Amino acid sequence: MIVTSVCKMLGIQHPVFLGPMAGGTNPELVAAVSNAGGLGAMGCARLAPNVVTQLAADIRQRTDRPFAMNLLLFEADDAAIDAVMTARPPVFSTAWAKPTQALNPLFDRAHEGGAKVMHMVSTLQEAMRAVEDGADIIVAQGTEGGGHVGVMSTLVLVPQVVRAVAPVPVIAAGGFADGAGLAAALALGAQGVLMGTHFLATPEGPWPAGFKDAVVRSNGHDTLLSEIPDVITGRVWPGAYARVIRNRMMEMWLGRMGDLRYKQRDALAQTLAARETGDADMGTVYSGQTAGLVSAIEPAAHIVQRVVEEAEEIIRDTLPSLVRENAPLTK
Repeated sequence: MIVTSVCKMLGIQHPVFLGPMAGGTNPELVAAVSNAGGLGAMGCARLAPNVVTQLAADIRQRTDRPFAMNLLLFEADDAAIDAVMTARPPVFSTAWAKPTQALNPLFDRAHEGGAKVMHMVSTLQEAMRAVEDGADIIVAQGTEGGGHVGVMSTLVLVPQVVRAVAPVPVIAAGGFADGAGLAAALALGAQGVLMGTHFLATPEGPWPAGFKDAVVRSNGHDTLLSEIPDVITGRVWPGAYARVIRNRMMEMWLGRMGDLRYKQRDALAQTLAARETGDADMGTVYSGQTAGLVSAIEPAAHIVQRVVEEAEEIIRDTLPSLVRENAPLTK
């Protein structure tokens, strides 16, 4: 079993975290990951306070294990914050704060409620600010991830953040879907991995079947970074681009941002309708490059278990076999 410092901090068995994707998580998926020994996380962005309350209750009915509830700070109002704080999740998860947004009062409030604070960053500067303001765990997310991401590669960002914020534990995100990824993240100094795209393609997840199938069909090369999804929704994320699968809807608007802004309402209605019907060709399908490592729709618990088992085998058998003491140098 792989046990890291963050496992001990949170009381979980495995250093595998569910990405708290708004619209991509539900109590069933959150509980499945937590019950499998990882940390499930519920995305609460843009949800009414009474919905947040009910979601927390539903999660607790399904699991007695630790879980997280997440807010996007750039758009979270007092009512949303109050709802999550009142729900008292074991882990308060946050991401995408405005550059001028004060984090310390929010983190202090979470600590007073007994929660650990886990904050996602896409830059070294964001990580250092979050730790100064009291974050217990940093999630360093590279550009390979799906949904909203920055532009720094995970392979570079993670060790930068690890060195800068030690001894605060760092979770690696963006580009992880298997045991080799977990082993690599641990080698970079991270204490675990956060995965989103792989968990989208599960029976428990709330995505329509057509969207899940699109992730399985993707080889990862057909994803791109774009502002098109945010223009369609009319939401401006601070310093982020959306990584999505390049489909017919994206092709319609590439190079036509002016037209898109003029026809934003129609485009929004079209993508919402596509989500309802599961039309992955005309909807916004957020997906990371790790879609190329997802070959089937499978239960979340199987994913957690396989990732951990593969990582253990690599660390225990493969990596030690590469090291030879007193081996002669070859010319």
